[in-house]
Amino acid sequence: MEKFTQVRAVAAPLMKPNIDTDAIIPVKRLIGYQRHELGAFAFEPYRFRADGSENPDFVLNQPRFRDAKILVTAENFGCGSSRESAVWALMAYGLRCIIAPGFGDIFHNNAFQNGLLLIRLPREEVDRIAEELASAPSPAMTVDLQSCTITTPAGRQTAYEIDGERRQALLEGRDEIAMTLLRDAEIDAFQRRDRAARPWIYQTAPRGGAAA
Repeated sequence: MEKFTQVRAVAAPLMKPNIDTDAIIPVKRLIGYQRHELGAFAFEPYRFRADGSENPDFVLNQPRFRDAKILVTAENFGCGSSRESAVWALMAYGLRCIIAPGFGDIFHNNAFQNGLLLIRLPREEVDRIAEELASAPSPAMTVDLQSCTITTPAGRQTAYEIDGERRQALLEGRDEIAMTLLRDAEIDAFQRRDRAARPWIYQTAPRGGAAA
């Protein structure tokens, strides 16, 4: 998993609530494509018209926001089905951070497992950042995971909170398995104690018969 420490990049305001995982990556794109290819279809229902041409009204098709790595959006982003591929599509598109008042629960877990930083802020602060992005000469901002701060296009700095273990995992580029392996010595010590205290738990039945 790629480490996340800081990103300074274009940010795009997509202030539409309840964007679900089928809008993020349509189910028809989950067959026949590799994980790294899904970015071409991220937000497909919004990005493209019925004839396949780009929708010029969609924010990520507008020249000033086309290379966005940060998305500022409305509440309940990532609701709907539990497909992890929604996160894959966003990351393959180039996004590294999403800022919103709230997220779908399963999407939230999938995002951190894959290295996509999600930041919850009050709706009024999200709206203020979106307004700055819409009017700023350059819609760039900085998200710093080391200091847990956001620097907006206007130069305002706002703090955010994040679970400590998730923050450590992102900073070190470790998924849940890698984080668990950091405690390998503790796990071995527990198993040794437990085998001594409850040896019957670790007995296995011989092939073809029950355990003695």
